[in-house]
Amino acid sequence: MGDFILVSIDLLSGLFILLVGLGVLFLIYMYIVDVSQHKQAIRHNYPIIGRFRYLFEKQGEFFRQYFFAMDREEMPFNRAERSWVYKAAKNVDRTIAFGSSRSLDPTGTIMFMNCAFPTLAEDAVSPAPITIGAQCRHPYTTSSIFNISGMSYGAISKPAVRALSKGASQAGCWMNTGEGGLSSYHLEGKADIVFQIGTAKYGVRNESGNLSEEKLKAVAAHPAVKMFEIKISQGAKPGKGGILPGKKVTAEVAQIRGIPQGQDSISPNGHKDIRTVSDLLDRIAFIREVTGKPVGFKAVFGSMNWFEQLLLEIERRGAESAPDFITIDSADGGTGAAPQPLMDYVGLPLKESLPMVASMLEERQLKDRIKIIASGKLITPSKVAWAIALGADFVVSARGYMFALGCIQALQCNKDTCPTGITTHNKRLQQGLNVEDKTQRVANYNKYIHYGIGLIAHSCGLTNVRELNKSHIRIVTENGLSVALEKLYENHF
Repeated sequence: MGDFILVSIDLLSGLFILLVGLGVLFLIYMYIVDVSQHKQAIRHNYPIIGRFRYLFEKQGEFFRQYFFAMDREEMPFNRAERSWVYKAAKNVDRTIAFGSSRSLDPTGTIMFMNCAFPTLAEDAVSPAPITIGAQCRHPYTTSSIFNISGMSYGAISKPAVRALSKGASQAGCWMNTGEGGLSSYHLEGKADIVFQIGTAKYGVRNESGNLSEEKLKAVAAHPAVKMFEIKISQGAKPGKGGILPGKKVTAEVAQIRGIPQGQDSISPNGHKDIRTVSDLLDRIAFIREVTGKPVGFKAVFGSMNWFEQLLLEIERRGAESAPDFITIDSADGGTGAAPQPLMDYVGLPLKESLPMVASMLEERQLKDRIKIIASGKLITPSKVAWAIALGADFVVSARGYMFALGCIQALQCNKDTCPTGITTHNKRLQQGLNVEDKTQRVANYNKYIHYGIGLIAHSCGLTNVRELNKSHIRIVTENGLSVALEKLYENHF
């Protein structure tokens, strides 16, 4: 009997050792699989452990009503919004079932008004091309409604810039450089480029930090550079210049920007050479003359007095002095590192500034001369269609395209520890961001945004997305009932 027990113990011990060995071999195999694949950055950068993210995400569908936030509760972007972007980027089924999780009761909820006889497929018309800066030596014509907003090389990584550049080229949209200057990675994909001139003039500055005519000409000489955008302010930090922590100022980033390596890159709060509306128009005229290309500016709108003065000065000088476009940024944040008081409390949200600016331009018959580009949390077709209805000619997004690249809203953009490799210069973390795969996801995302806004327009009985206007939207008021958006804004302005 004793011998039998000893044999049994030996067998069990052997079986246990065998199972442990198989378990170890399995973990090694899974480690190799995760490190070798480039479809999911989290699994590549955090082999084995990263798989739990997807497990918990799946289980959250069943248990979140008890333990996790609901689909529409998270900020700054909720799970439903992120999920749509992920599905569009991956080109998988974007339909949902069993009713919308979006409440139609809160004040401010928008609803598009469908008609009884929607547009048939054969009646649909693709958005016509729009020319920006028709009076320039080199005007820019594009039919792309949804484009990539400013994200500097330095703020985002090399593989992220490369994937965005190639994806933009494939999608036929433009890509904004952000204030960090033009790199070879922006040009690699042969996409249309909007060069942003920030308050520090990175990429076009001389030794004194002032705007260099010679460097302007050098940038404009690139055929891919189609327009120049003067950044007056941005949604993440109205009234403060760009902030790039020193740990993200690599040797290459420092060389492109013309600043010391490893030191914080902090741009001035404003342009030293633009202190009045006259200065702004003078600078626009100078850059347009030197480059021959359309020039506009980007701003978060708060006090509207300066804009009224700008329009009066344009009237005095003539319409040809006007900027070729205005990018209106919403005051509810952005991709850059920013002080919380500015991000949370300063500036107007897009729902107020966009219709206000559009109305003021229409009153002075400048709407056709000055194109409007809307920016600020517009990452789904409904938000893009809403902006077009309020008067935007184009929409740009940074964070939407970051989600297309695989961003999981880890909120570590300013720490050089981004787990998906998008906003970090850590080579190990960047390895999970496969440029070829993410290029296709960027292009897919752009494609399905345009497809989605087309769905909304056709439901409203329109043949063209650009026919959307305020009459096609109603908005919920404090009494729980909706009112036509055009009536609401008539009373507001």
